[in-house]
Amino acid sequence: MEKKQIRRLTYLSVVFVLLMVVFIIRLLDRQVLRREQYTAKAQKQYYAEIEQPAKRGKIYIKDSQSESVIGEDAGIFPVATDLELFDILVTPKNVKDKNDAADKLSSILELDRNELFEKINNDKPYLPPIKKRVSKQIADQVEGLEISGVATEAKYSRFYPENDFMSHILGFVDFEGRGRYGVEEYYDGVLKGEGGTLKGLKDNTGKVIKVEESVLGKDGASLVLTIDRSIQYVAEKKLKEGIERYGAKGGSIIIADPKTGGILAMASSPSYNPNTFNEIASDQQGIFLNPAISLNWEPGSIFKPIIVSAAICEKKVDVDTKPTTQEGGFSNMVEVDGYEIHNALDKPYGYETVTQILENSDNVGMVWVANKVGNELLGGYLNKYGFGGKTGIDLAGEASGQVSPAKKWRDVNRATISFGQGISTTPIQMVASFSAIANSGKMVKPHVLSEIIEGDGTKKQAENSEAKEIISQEDAQKMVSMLVSVVENGHGKKAAVEGFKVAGKTGTAQIPKTQGGYEEDDHIGSFIGFAPADDAKFVMLVKFDRPANVEWAESSAAPIFGEIADWLLNSYLKVSKN
Repeated sequence: MEKKQIRRLTYLSVVFVLLMVVFIIRLLDRQVLRREQYTAKAQKQYYAEIEQPAKRGKIYIKDSQSESVIGEDAGIFPVATDLELFDILVTPKNVKDKNDAADKLSSILELDRNELFEKINNDKPYLPPIKKRVSKQIADQVEGLEISGVATEAKYSRFYPENDFMSHILGFVDFEGRGRYGVEEYYDGVLKGEGGTLKGLKDNTGKVIKVEESVLGKDGASLVLTIDRSIQYVAEKKLKEGIERYGAKGGSIIIADPKTGGILAMASSPSYNPNTFNEIASDQQGIFLNPAISLNWEPGSIFKPIIVSAAICEKKVDVDTKPTTQEGGFSNMVEVDGYEIHNALDKPYGYETVTQILENSDNVGMVWVANKVGNELLGGYLNKYGFGGKTGIDLAGEASGQVSPAKKWRDVNRATISFGQGISTTPIQMVASFSAIANSGKMVKPHVLSEIIEGDGTKKQAENSEAKEIISQEDAQKMVSMLVSVVENGHGKKAAVEGFKVAGKTGTAQIPKTQGGYEEDDHIGSFIGFAPADDAKFVMLVKFDRPANVEWAESSAAPIFGEIADWLLNSYLKVSKN
C-alpha cells in the first residue's frame, strides 16, 4: 500500500515537474524569445497609429475681377480646393442594438435600411465605411446619435467649385489621393505634401483618447496658373457656341502669350465634371484626355506657313517669288509619284507669288515650294520647330505627333507634308510654332504654371525656359507680312478685326481612315493666328472637329477666331488700334 502511494506521489511529482517545465518554457518564449511579438500584439490592442494625411494645395488661376480683394486671394481665383468630408464607420461587435442603429443611420444617410442591417448584424471587428464623403452637417447628426460602435472619420476630398470649367487643364484626384491627368497629375508631388502620424491610446471604438506621440507632416503647396479666368470663360463659351452653330462633334481653342509661352486659355469639348469622375463609364474615359495636348491630327493648310518659313530662311524663295516661265504657272493639279494632287477648289492659279500661294491656300504651289527646299533641309526645320516631339508643356499626357524620318520620304510624302497631310501634330505644337513666328522667330516652351505658394505663404515664381531661335527676326517679319495678307486678301477675311492687323491661316484638313485613305464627307476646320501682328499680345488656335453644315474653315474656325480676337483687343486688353 505504501509502495503504491509512493509511486502515485512520484508520478504526480513528475507530472507537476513536467508541467512546470512547460510553463517555464512558455513563459520564457513569451517574455524573452517572442517578447517583442507579444508586446506589439498588446500594443496593437490598446494603441493606435493613425496616418495624418497632408492637406493638398489649392490651384488658382489669374482673375482680374478679384484684384480689389484684400488678402491672399487678391487677383486670383480658386479652381481646385479641399473640402473636409467624413466617412461613417461601424464596428458591428460594439453595436448593442443593431435594429435601432440600422433605423437611425439609414434615415440620416439615406441608405436602404434592410441592406444596412444585414451588413452590421454580426460581430465583425471591422467593416468598410458604410458611407463615404458625407458633409460635416451629416457627420454631426451621426455623432449626435451617440451609438456605441459608430464613428466618423474626417478626410479631405478634392472639390472643383466651377464643375466642368477648364476640367482638361486641371484633371482630378482619385479616391486614393493620386492626381490624375492635367495639372493634378503633373504637379502631384508638389500639391500633395507629406503626411504625418499620430500615436496614442485608443478606446474600444478605435478612437484615440490620449495622444502620446505625433509626427508633423507638411501640407502641399498651392499653384497659381497662367490661365486667365475671363479669357478661359470666353474661350469655353465661344467653343460651345461654335460647336452648336456649325454642328461639330467637338473642338479646341488655345490662347497663349507668344513672348512668355504662358497659356491664357485652353478649352476643349466634349469635357467632363472632375467632381464626378467616378461616374464616367470605363469605355468613356477617353474623355479625360486633353485633346489640346494629347490627340494628334493632320493639321492641313495651317501647316503651310511652317513649310514656307523653311524656304524663306534657306533663301529658296522670297515673299514675291513666282515660278519661272520654264517651270510654268500652277495648274489645278500636279502628279507626284503617280498620285494626282489637286487644289481644294480644283482651279489653276497660274503665276502666283509665294504670298499668293498662302492667300489662295494653293496645294500645287506648296508642292513647288517644298521641292525647292528638299527632304533634308525640310526635315531639319520640322525638327527645329519641335514636330514629332513634345513641347514639354507642364500638363500630364502630352502626345508627340508623328513625323517620319526625312530620309525615308518619297517625293509624294514631301508633297503632302507641304500642305499638312501625311503628318500629324497636336494643337499645342501648332500654337508653339506660330508663337515663334509671332515672337520675332524665337520659341518659348508653353507652360501653365505661374507661381508656387508654399504652406507658410512663401511665394516662388515659376522659371520660364530660355527663348530658342527657330528663324531669324527678318524672316519672321516676312512671314508675318504674308500671314497678314492672308487675312486681308485670302481665305482668312472672317478672322479680321477692324483697326488691327491680324496675321493667320485657315486649314480645312482631311481625316485619315484607319485602313488607309481619307474620309470623303468629314473634315477638321481650324484657324491659327495672332494679333496685333507687329506686337502680338496673343496667339490663338480655333479648331472644330467634323463640322456638319460648313465646308471650309474660313466659314467656321475663322469667324470664331475673329469674335474672340475682337473681344480681346477692344474690350479686355484694350489695345490701341494700329
